[in-house]
Amino acid sequence: MSAPLECLRAGGRAGRLAGRTACQRATTSRRCGSQDAWCGAGWGWRRRLRKGGRRLCHETRVATACSTGEVEVTPQGGQEEAEGAELPKGLRGVKHMIAVASCKGGVGKSTTCVNLAYTLSQMGAKVGIFDADVYGPSLPIMVSPDYGKSKLVMDPETKEIAPVEYENVKLVSFGFTTEGSAIMRGPMAGGLVNQLLTTTNWGDLDYLLIDMPPGTGDIHLTIGQAVPIACAVVVTTPHKLAYADVAKGIRMFARLDVPCVSVVENMSYFDGDDGKRYFPFGKGSGEQIQGEFAIPHLVRMPIKEEVSSGSDEGVPCVVSDPLSDVAGSMQELGASVIKEVTKMGTKRKHKVKYDPNMHEMHVSLFEEGSEGGEGRWDSFEIEPLVVRKNDQSAKFIDQLTGEPINQEFSPHIFPLEIKPLGNYAVQINWSDGFNQIATYDQLRVMERIQ
Repeated sequence: MSAPLECLRAGGRAGRLAGRTACQRATTSRRCGSQDAWCGAGWGWRRRLRKGGRRLCHETRVATACSTGEVEVTPQGGQEEAEGAELPKGLRGVKHMIAVASCKGGVGKSTTCVNLAYTLSQMGAKVGIFDADVYGPSLPIMVSPDYGKSKLVMDPETKEIAPVEYENVKLVSFGFTTEGSAIMRGPMAGGLVNQLLTTTNWGDLDYLLIDMPPGTGDIHLTIGQAVPIACAVVVTTPHKLAYADVAKGIRMFARLDVPCVSVVENMSYFDGDDGKRYFPFGKGSGEQIQGEFAIPHLVRMPIKEEVSSGSDEGVPCVVSDPLSDVAGSMQELGASVIKEVTKMGTKRKHKVKYDPNMHEMHVSLFEEGSEGGEGRWDSFEIEPLVVRKNDQSAKFIDQLTGEPINQEFSPHIFPLEIKPLGNYAVQINWSDGFNQIATYDQLRVMERIQ
């Protein structure tokens, strides 16, 4: 091993200084009359020094992990911390906040959010809708309250905003102000959304649905870090192009510790006059998302004229025709959301932890018994590299062919942190900075250590 690397691996400031001195001597002795040759030799030694530094850093992190014992799944950060902190006064009466999102625009996210809200209201829940898209607010168009009540009003004494109300659902949108829509930079928009959300007096609500804007920007992160979002509903279409963006959105929610509980595939099909069912935009995108991320529920929405006409007229279709096919699909979606939110109050049974001494992941999955019988534990070990190679994110899957893309990463990577993601997956933060969602169903079928 070269002298500079020996000094660097010895650690400490003295070692680094000695390494730089040796590097300077080596590059000086390699001068061959050409400035280019001298620079090339110098950069060669510098690259070796950086490589040695990374190796030393890796060994230090491994030693730290070993000294602290096993890395175990522990609920921390994100939602749990927000729940422990005191909420703004206007949100203290809200039991559950649900994000309705899709990173791709034009997939019917706002339509889904509005109709889901009124479906939950018809089920007897107290519901509110917050339109988080200040650049193009659509709530005032899709839901048209009486003209005299269509403006947000702030109490001059308490400085609280009184929401607009229509058909027993409370509504807040930047479109209900005199400005209409915002023209501002991202950080300012994030601050505006946070102010609208937290200073509104929502009163007592069972569910507050947050209609997220397209993308994964400042507004999403601001909301995710400011309030405890219970879960998310992901909206997509059958197009393959929509899959990549939706997958990024699911990963964003994973970073915010928000589980996705249902996938809505809009414009999925229509039934022709001949009695046949047609899929004009193809099919399989919703199933692919549900399968790869193990999202519990998939709801397919038919193509119906009353959906778009109801939005244009300002009356949600589940309100104008509560017995329609669309209303039936929305009731299925509403029931799935209520079911998953209720389950989140139960204790997580699955366990996943990393043992740095053996460099293996211990997995214990609880299998429910059939017909109310006793369940059993399925415990096994998996090599970390096997888990990483089976990542199903959009980064490593070709969106056109569905085939895996060659992954290039160090064989020495290891999990720094493993956190539960709802009741269906864990989020793994790797030593090289990568963030992975591994569902319990995926872990169950991976190659095990014998």
